[in-house]
Amino acid sequence: MSIKTNDPKLKSWVQVSADSDFPIQNLPFGIFQYKDLQPRVGSAIGNFVIDMVVLYEHGFFDDMGFGKEIFENKYLNDFIGLGKEKTAAVRQRLSEILDTDFEEWDAHELAEYFLYPMAQVNMLMPVNVGDYTDFYSSIEHATNVGIMFRGKENALMPNWKHLPVGYHGRASSIVVSGTPIHRPCGQTMPDGAESPVYGPSRQMDFELEMGFIVGKNSDLSTQISTQKAEDYIFGMVLFNDWSARDIQKWEYVPLGPFLGKNFGSTVSPWVVTLEALEPFRVQGPEQEPEVLPYLQFSGKKNYDINLEVSIQPESGAAQTISRSNFKYMYWNMCQQLAHHTVNGCNVRVGDLYASGTISGPTEDSYGSMLEIAWKGTKPVKMPDGSERKFLLDGDTVIMKGWAEKKGIRIGFGAAVGKILPAKY
Repeated sequence: MSIKTNDPKLKSWVQVSADSDFPIQNLPFGIFQYKDLQPRVGSAIGNFVIDMVVLYEHGFFDDMGFGKEIFENKYLNDFIGLGKEKTAAVRQRLSEILDTDFEEWDAHELAEYFLYPMAQVNMLMPVNVGDYTDFYSSIEHATNVGIMFRGKENALMPNWKHLPVGYHGRASSIVVSGTPIHRPCGQTMPDGAESPVYGPSRQMDFELEMGFIVGKNSDLSTQISTQKAEDYIFGMVLFNDWSARDIQKWEYVPLGPFLGKNFGSTVSPWVVTLEALEPFRVQGPEQEPEVLPYLQFSGKKNYDINLEVSIQPESGAAQTISRSNFKYMYWNMCQQLAHHTVNGCNVRVGDLYASGTISGPTEDSYGSMLEIAWKGTKPVKMPDGSERKFLLDGDTVIMKGWAEKKGIRIGFGAAVGKILPAKY
């Protein structure tokens, strides 16, 4: 007998609270370190991290056809590279091990050896990101920014509804949740000035995004169709694409973002598989005008994932300033990957593709301070009486994401980053 891993009736013998991001229907993957153990592959159930190495050593994966080194690893790349058939089988086996009613794999007596309290575990960067691309795929965000800088009549550039706009970012500065980010320095052109100045950015911002991790290599000169794109997507993470708006504004013409973006991006530590997100598929926005044939697709390719952003000052309470949803994305992941490879660009396991800022249709669903405070004209009031036009040193940005249906909540944990003063 095999278990349907998405079955809402599944229950684990591990206690899981109703508001947990990690029920038995989720079972994401990440890299962790516990006490003096070496970094290794883990999964999550309730408030516990699952040690995949210990489960391997006790024979639970003997029939899977791979060695222990897959789990004794500081990145998920080798595990992901096994292919979806194998990784799905591992997740299936985990579900069986943890299921209350499944008798073939009885692991209760081993619990203390492979379950560690999540609060005592140090989560690490989940994948070794070889290449990183950031898209610009929220029509609400693109429209808001366009109105601010070009006016309503020219809000969207002529190409925006014809292709998923994107740029290649810097993979080396992507960090895991909890890693602080120093305020970047660079050139800016202050309003009314005749020449640029150098110094710390005065317009530090976050961008609420999600990212997908590539799980399969493609050869150079190979196109990945929208129909086959999901074969190449292993799973998803939360993503904060930190932005220095004043540096970006001065530098971006004619080649686009550079120093205003590449100083740091933050990812959540758990990679949630597409299989876990299957029940949350929804239709995306209608695309008008009709896209070119290579961008056309069938079926539900968007996902109903609730997103939330909070700011916590250095010495004060956190305040939620945005509630958005991944379902608002105009361009979906399959279209993004199809467009990225239509010219023959190859992809590799561990590559990360970010959605671009995810903004909804209302002011409380905007995905950046640039929009929420509307270029500084509508400051956000904080619980301690202070205001925010952009982020201040000492501010911690907390991003959370979860999908929920039929009493099952599939979450991503959090992507957290604190702004430290500039180093210069």
